[in-house]
Amino acid sequence: MVSNPPDQDAAEHATGRVAPAGRARAGVLLLVLGSLTAVAPLAIDMYVPGFPAMGSALHTSGSAVQLTMTAFLAGLVAGQVVIGPVSDGLGRRPLLIGGTAAFIACSVGCALAPSIGVLIGARFLQGVAAAAGMVLARAVITDRFHGPDIPRYFAVLSQILGVAPVAAPVLGGAILSVSTWRAVFAALCAVGVLLLAGVLAKVPESLPPERRDTGGLGGTFRAMGRLARDRAFMGNVLVLGLASAALFTYISGSSFVFERIHGVSAGVYSLIFAVNAVGILTAGAAFGRLARRVRLNTLLTCALSVSSAGALAQVLAVALIGESFAATWITLFVTVWGVGMLVPATMSLAQNLGRAAPGAASALLGGLQFGFGALAAPLVGLFGESGSAPMAVIMLVALALALLALAVLVRPRRGHGEVGGH
Repeated sequence: MVSNPPDQDAAEHATGRVAPAGRARAGVLLLVLGSLTAVAPLAIDMYVPGFPAMGSALHTSGSAVQLTMTAFLAGLVAGQVVIGPVSDGLGRRPLLIGGTAAFIACSVGCALAPSIGVLIGARFLQGVAAAAGMVLARAVITDRFHGPDIPRYFAVLSQILGVAPVAAPVLGGAILSVSTWRAVFAALCAVGVLLLAGVLAKVPESLPPERRDTGGLGGTFRAMGRLARDRAFMGNVLVLGLASAALFTYISGSSFVFERIHGVSAGVYSLIFAVNAVGILTAGAAFGRLARRVRLNTLLTCALSVSSAGALAQVLAVALIGESFAATWITLFVTVWGVGMLVPATMSLAQNLGRAAPGAASALLGGLQFGFGALAAPLVGLFGESGSAPMAVIMLVALALALLALAVLVRPRRGHGEVGGH
């Protein structure tokens, strides 16, 4: 069993804060870890503008091309669930290096894929490889830092994660304007090379042998089982997963709502999406500042309440006044702003509750986050495209279930998972 780790620096451990001399090193480490976290959303969204060209080049249908994204998401979930707990026994650095190198190889495979079947298989493996960066970034932060700095660092990760989906289609479109869809995967390969250099140079092993789980693979997955039986931990995981389901519903359905229902151009929709992304960033920044003074459970409760109020207002607006461009944008902004604060709050609380096995904790967090998101994304189209009501209702249902998980499992008044100093 992995014991609660002592801080690598005695002074930091005593105060729970990073000394000024260590902040520069911490900043560089966070930059690399944040970039590793951003790889998955880049790989998800960068090639989307090239879907029509991919279908023509590979002589296949649009639905088959969509399967390449489904395969990546499946690999991302499976990779996190396996790599996270395994790293509690083997250490973080070897798996980070191996995962990043595998991402480079898989990106080459995607760029050279001769058929849709090969591309689907390569995308699944690329998702597994990308999972290493996502799941291990959270584990490294939990290994390395303690005290009130942790929520701020998770806020940084969530902010980078919020920027990547906005930047990805823009970068992909720019590449496609001068080259083919294969060049997008070549660009992802180049990103992987830069990240591998960053990991080799700036990410030391954060889990020394004496703190590793010595029970082998069985022991690491038993640690995951113990976490799955922890009521407060799983409550935070479910809150994050259900809020992510609402966010993925917004990502998959908002372009249809704004472009088809409200008649805006693709350029105007990009602006709307960017403004809402800025909302997520400001929420993460606000969380980072407030986390030193306000209980994390209080921030989580407030964030989820804001998101739920926005979703409820959207449903009521559709029911009472019909389709309204202004009401839709405002209520969606409020909803995603709340999610922007909720993500680092749940990550901080859950990783602190799972500090005895950070890799397993990170695996459950990331696995359910993207698993719920992948399940929710297609629901908008499944329930019809006659208006914005399906998107609004699905988001509200997901957030209502998150509120139920908060009340029944997290029980914020009990203060489970609070970082020292609150």
